[in-house]
Amino acid sequence: MPIEKLRWMVLASLMAALTAVGAYIHVPIGPVPIVLSTLFVLLSGLLLGSRWGFMSICLYLFVGAMGLPVFSGGRGGIAHFLGPTGGYLFGYVLAAWVTGLISEHFRGLLPWDVLAVVLGSLVIYALGVPWLRIVTPMSWTKTLMVGVIPFLIGDAIKASVAVILARAARPILERQLQSV
Repeated sequence: MPIEKLRWMVLASLMAALTAVGAYIHVPIGPVPIVLSTLFVLLSGLLLGSRWGFMSICLYLFVGAMGLPVFSGGRGGIAHFLGPTGGYLFGYVLAAWVTGLISEHFRGLLPWDVLAVVLGSLVIYALGVPWLRIVTPMSWTKTLMVGVIPFLIGDAIKASVAVILARAARPILERQLQSV
C-alpha cells in the first residue's frame, strides 16, 4: 500500500474519531439533540475532499452501526438509523461529500469554503427533517420547529468554526502530505 494512501486513511480515521467525540458533546433538547459532530462532518469535507470526507463519515456510521458508542450521548447500534436522528446521520455522509466536492475544486478561496459549509449544512437538514417527520407523529410545522429552528444559530457557529479551522489546518496538512 502506498504511503500516501495510508496517510489519507489515517486522516479519514482521525476525522471519524473526532466526529464521534463531537457526539459526546451534546445537548438533549428533544428527539434530535444538539451535537458538535456536525462541525467535524463539515471539517472532514473541507480538509479531506469529497472522497476521503465521505469515507471518513461512512467509517463513523459503520462503527456506530456495529454498536460502538459513537452517537449522541454515547450510544450506538443499528437502531439509531431508524429513529429520529437517522436522517441526520445519513445526511452527514452526503454533507461531507458535497462540502468536500466544493472545497477541492476551489481550495483556499474563502467564499467557496463558506458556500461549501452552508450547502453541507442544508444537506443535513434536507435528509434529517423529512426523516424526522416520517418517524414521528409531528406535523410539518412542528417538525421544522423541532428539527431545524433550535439548530440554526449553533450550526452557523459550527460552520464558521469549520471554515476557520480548515483555513488554519490546510497548510499543515499539505506539508504533511507532500513530505511523502
